[in-house]
Amino acid sequence: MSLIQPDFRPCVVIPCYNHGAAMPGVLARLAPFMLPCFIVDDGSEPQTACQLDALVASHPAVTLVRLPVNGGKGQAVIAGLEAARQAGFTHAIQLDADGQHCIEDIPRFLEASRSHPGSLISGQPEYDDSVPKSRLYGRYVTHVWVWIETLSLSLKDSMCGFRVYPLAATLSLVAQHPPGKRMDFDTEIMVRLYWAGVDSRFLRTRVTYPPDGLSHFDALHDNLRISWMHTRLFFGMLPRIPVLLMRRRQPEHWAQMPERKGLAGMRLMLRIYQTLGRRAFTLLLYPVVAWMWLTGGVQRRASQNWLRRVAQQAANKRLTLPAGLNSFRHFLRFGDAMLNKIAAWRGDIKWGRDISFAPGSREVLQPKSGGGKLILAAHLGDIEASRALAQFDAGLVINALVFTDHAQRFRQIVEEIAPQAAVNLLPVTHIGPETAMMLREKLDAGEWIAIVGDRIAVNPQRGGERRVCWSQFMGAAAPFPQGPFILAAALRCPVILMMVLREQGKLRIHAEPFADPLLLPRSTRQLALQQAVDRYAERLEAYALRSPLDWFNFYDFWQLPPEKESAC
Repeated sequence: MSLIQPDFRPCVVIPCYNHGAAMPGVLARLAPFMLPCFIVDDGSEPQTACQLDALVASHPAVTLVRLPVNGGKGQAVIAGLEAARQAGFTHAIQLDADGQHCIEDIPRFLEASRSHPGSLISGQPEYDDSVPKSRLYGRYVTHVWVWIETLSLSLKDSMCGFRVYPLAATLSLVAQHPPGKRMDFDTEIMVRLYWAGVDSRFLRTRVTYPPDGLSHFDALHDNLRISWMHTRLFFGMLPRIPVLLMRRRQPEHWAQMPERKGLAGMRLMLRIYQTLGRRAFTLLLYPVVAWMWLTGGVQRRASQNWLRRVAQQAANKRLTLPAGLNSFRHFLRFGDAMLNKIAAWRGDIKWGRDISFAPGSREVLQPKSGGGKLILAAHLGDIEASRALAQFDAGLVINALVFTDHAQRFRQIVEEIAPQAAVNLLPVTHIGPETAMMLREKLDAGEWIAIVGDRIAVNPQRGGERRVCWSQFMGAAAPFPQGPFILAAALRCPVILMMVLREQGKLRIHAEPFADPLLLPRSTRQLALQQAVDRYAERLEAYALRSPLDWFNFYDFWQLPPEKESAC
């Protein structure tokens, strides 16, 4: 089966300098994976050049890139990455031409790259007795220097040439900061990618040194180049010290971010709302949000990155965005949404004054007899305000299914402030048969279920299992959880896509049919699931472009949470 998918198109890049005799064996081991391959002839001697010409003629999936003179391993790898990018590939597996890498590990490397498309996936070698002792001990010197240059122990091995490169990020870096072109390339490109915010993930892999292997390592000149490289990187690290130290303290994903406020602070804010009303709460919100904006570096940078992506995607689609998009206003909008959440809990959201239907949405949301509906929402806008729908139908009950353990804290507060709202908050850590049965009972009773489809639930106590579908969102591949869509299919009820956005100073409910029901046939289950996620991502992007400040995922949405250390 081919390992290439529409949004993840990997290929292989092999730099070759006078390794013509080893290349047939390397290609034979590559054949089962049906991956396009770029061999870069780095100015080899005529005999190797002829051998490579013959190989290319007999292997349709192999492309030969020929450099007129020997420029070094780094130069050859860059030439191969550029050729792969021009051919439309998104990721490139770098292999050495002498056959020392465990090519049979390619599926593991590609699976890691598919799960973390923005990361550099690198081998962490496990050597046998064939490794030269000078090479083995010399690596530890480089390891120490790399740890100093990154102020981190996360780069476990910077010299292994078995890697999967994300092409866009790598070639962008190469254009801005050209790395060394010879044996200094592998280490320098990894360190500079780390500086640029591209994480490296490591997989253990067996590395052997063939007894008749041909080494091009020049003990004098290459050691001088590597020494000069470490000198450059050390002095390049010095002005980056504050950023590197902050990066060590930053969790990579919302699932690892501790909440920044305690129960006492939440109670205080809610008591102010109860006692003094919305106006006093709003006035207090400004200094509170200002403090959060100044001290929340992770969230502030995520907001700024989000707004840059929105601007780029709007430009690509020739859309006009609302004026005044900046990260501080983004934080203010989040604070306003928290206020609306409280108002919704207390039943203070009023039709006409605070909220209304977008054209056509009222008909979609019209309650009907014979069972409930599933509302598919997102962390976009004020979905809690949908509780106000009960004002249109006194018998309507909307249950909010929440996947994070943080919901327990909110539930504790809500039970104190608005007990009637807490009844319909359903915190869960995963979706199992018991959850599906409970929800089925509520639907049969005519109640509605609201679930978000844009966050990956991670429970470290359950091993950090992630089941995701990658889909294009704001110009890049992003992970979306499979769970909400599988649940929707299992419940076999009408599914409505709903967003509550702030427009012209008021909340407006946007609703559209998504499926009735959502079907995942056994024979085409994965394809149908991917299509459902793709449609959700497409509509989520459309609503987000309509109201960018309503986006409340203040983290790198385009990365999965990190796996446990033992999994690397």
